[in-house]
Amino acid sequence: MGDLLTDTEGIVLRQVKTSYGRRMILLFSKKYGKISAGTGLNERGKGKSSLALRPFTYGRYELFKNRDSYNINGAEVLKSYYGIGEDVDKYMNGAYVLEFTERVLAEEVPSPGIFSLLIDFFDLLENRDKGIGTLVLAYQTKVFRYTGVMPQLERCAICGEEKPAFKFSVEEGGVICRDCFQAMENLGPHALIYDIKFGILDILKYFTVNPLKKLENIALKEDAGKLLQEIIREYAAYYLDVSDLKSEKLI
Repeated sequence: MGDLLTDTEGIVLRQVKTSYGRRMILLFSKKYGKISAGTGLNERGKGKSSLALRPFTYGRYELFKNRDSYNINGAEVLKSYYGIGEDVDKYMNGAYVLEFTERVLAEEVPSPGIFSLLIDFFDLLENRDKGIGTLVLAYQTKVFRYTGVMPQLERCAICGEEKPAFKFSVEEGGVICRDCFQAMENLGPHALIYDIKFGILDILKYFTVNPLKKLENIALKEDAGKLLQEIIREYAAYYLDVSDLKSEKLI
């Protein structure tokens, strides 16, 4: 492809200062997916373009694309979620979701489902006063579906039969029945197997079939939230190679 002047909606994931006053913006663009784009626009200015370079911003970006790089020539804010930064809990969870999303996305592969999901997440996060961790877990569960690694929740992930779920196995990719679990135990110990308690199976199913906006007033109890967080993080590490996020220690 030759030189191209185009525009796209996008969400700023991260920015890095480079030399001579330039910045490198990691942008989740609707049209091109995750891209790195240089820009000479000054973030400290008061114009529309400068405001659109900040994380937690949904904007429209004018891009110049040549064979191997992008440059942001202009930008405007469509919606700023900068107010998230005024609440420590919201900011930490929002930063975690941005980092998680950055790690999940492949370079230059459009992901319109995750793009819309991320906007829905920030719409809800901005106005939410409690249960922020619940919202994060629901977002991550939905990302599994969009990336094609959704855990099997309806039938045993080993034998495929619709028997009562007995355990959740990360390595097997979902719930397993008692018979299959006992057969596994006979072969020796297995890691990443969790008890199905605190209603976590029903919670995961609810996350899967309902839009984020329907979770607006739902907050998990602490024991269920902690167990689900551990399962989801291990699952993301196993299937998406997403682990050791810098921001996860803060939430």
